[in-house]
Amino acid sequence: QVQLVESGGTLVQIGGSLRLSCAVSGNIGIASIAAMGWYRQAEGKQRDMVAVIVKSGSTNYAEAVKGRFTISRDNAKNMVYLQMNSLKPEDTAVYYCNAWDVRDSSAVDYWGKGTLVTVSS
Repeated sequence: QVQLVESGGTLVQIGGSLRLSCAVSGNIGIASIAAMGWYRQAEGKQRDMVAVIVKSGSTNYAEAVKGRFTISRDNAKNMVYLQMNSLKPEDTAVYYCNAWDVRDSSAVDYWGKGTLVTVSS
């Protein structure tokens, strides 16, 4: 089992910056997990991928956040981060940390409970 706990969400002004953290615990280190990611869900909308970092270190970003957000991880601390810069009102959402892996030939997903980011003037 893998447990994910997000933190860092708060109210921030337009154009501001924020760093979200995801603490990972359980019977596996994040260095062994196939992919770690951040997703977000705005009120009344579906949950969308924001950024993903795979085991090799390669990253992928949603078009809406490219050049503004950076995903990173600290394998030693079992932490995943999302640095968010130049925040816009449309970035307002609950942000979820995700771990995706393959166990016994089956894909497994783990989710945190989310942290709320509100961008406002």
